[in-house]
Amino acid sequence: MDAVTRRKFLLASGVAGVGALMAGTTAVGIAELLQKGAEAGPGKADQKLVLVTLYGGNDGLNTVIPYADGAYYRARPDIAYAPERVLRLDDALGLNPKLAGFKRLWDEKHLAIVRGVGYPRPDRSHFRSMDIWQTGSPLTPVHTGWVGRWLDGTRAAPEAAVSFEPVLPVLLAGETRAGACVSIGGLALPEGIDLQMVAGLGHQQPGEPAHQAHAATSYTDLLDVEHMVREVEHAAGTTDKGAAAPDVPATGTGGASVLSTQLALVARCVEAGVPTRVYSVSLGGFDTHAKEIAGHELLLAQLDAALTSFVDRMAKTEAGRQVTVVVYSEFGRRVHGNASEGTDHGTAGPVFVLGHRVAGGFYGEQPSLTNLDDGDLKSTMDFRQVFGTVIGSVLQADPAKYIDGFEGDVLPFVAAG
Repeated sequence: MDAVTRRKFLLASGVAGVGALMAGTTAVGIAELLQKGAEAGPGKADQKLVLVTLYGGNDGLNTVIPYADGAYYRARPDIAYAPERVLRLDDALGLNPKLAGFKRLWDEKHLAIVRGVGYPRPDRSHFRSMDIWQTGSPLTPVHTGWVGRWLDGTRAAPEAAVSFEPVLPVLLAGETRAGACVSIGGLALPEGIDLQMVAGLGHQQPGEPAHQAHAATSYTDLLDVEHMVREVEHAAGTTDKGAAAPDVPATGTGGASVLSTQLALVARCVEAGVPTRVYSVSLGGFDTHAKEIAGHELLLAQLDAALTSFVDRMAKTEAGRQVTVVVYSEFGRRVHGNASEGTDHGTAGPVFVLGHRVAGGFYGEQPSLTNLDDGDLKSTMDFRQVFGTVIGSVLQADPAKYIDGFEGDVLPFVAAG
């Protein structure tokens, strides 16, 4: 299968194009965000949300492993984990051995696992399924994301929701507003142009018109942002062991950005008091159709190192303790392994919720491995219940206003107040 990049994921959807263009997508720099934090000054720390998208369809059964269920071993004998390798959470389920940091957070009651999360009438297309998760509309296609609708409803500024991705995700596109994009990919210069030449363009000339002076300043700002991104990347590489590898396995869907770098930028913004309420980051490569074990373990190790380091860092400040992280993927994988020692597109999977405010433990019911729907897990938790909880508990808004079909009460996995 050809690799599908995160950019293709986003651009392949009419939602991204229509929603972002209508709302007027904004590109901002790290320096600008940090300046907004300085302007805001000290104050009450608002709760903040970090959404981590795992592009490609994470294999939930080899992430949260039903090690006590014989059906698991019968369904995937080539890629199942022996019970003694699993990091046990209870007498039925355990974590992949590469998720040791997640296990520590579980023991500290700062990790919640919502089991069997999916949506009605599953679609195995990467693009349509991701649209559903990010728009919050499983039955009717819409051109806005659920965070984008929250931006509309609260008349928020663009920096209220920030994506550290090359293209604005559908998630942050509203009708009248959209989040901001901050590229962490660094400065790409045309052939024959170097940083010294760009710096020269940043020197203002005496008596030049105001618009030319402004253009010169923009070149200087560009280099400032480039320098800051490189600094944060270096810090991530020296503090997050094994988390800053520049590439992800070429096993299908993948993105080029390193999750640890994205989260380091989020951490810096949180600590600086930036008024952003929602951050979007991502990790690609989870389309594990062949030779799954090695590639999947590498990705989970990156996820574990990046997120546990981030959560530990956030626990050190009051602002950081107001941060809740939600990790999801567009679908899980088939219950049965395939002939290539991998797994194909499936349905339901686990959602992880991490942070100081999180009430750790299991939520929802573990799907049966024998009572299947055409070989797929039957979802036991509607994803709208999870995202609705996030809107109600973290963003302090009415879930039903922004997610059509939200029903019932919010789940208790985030502490109130």
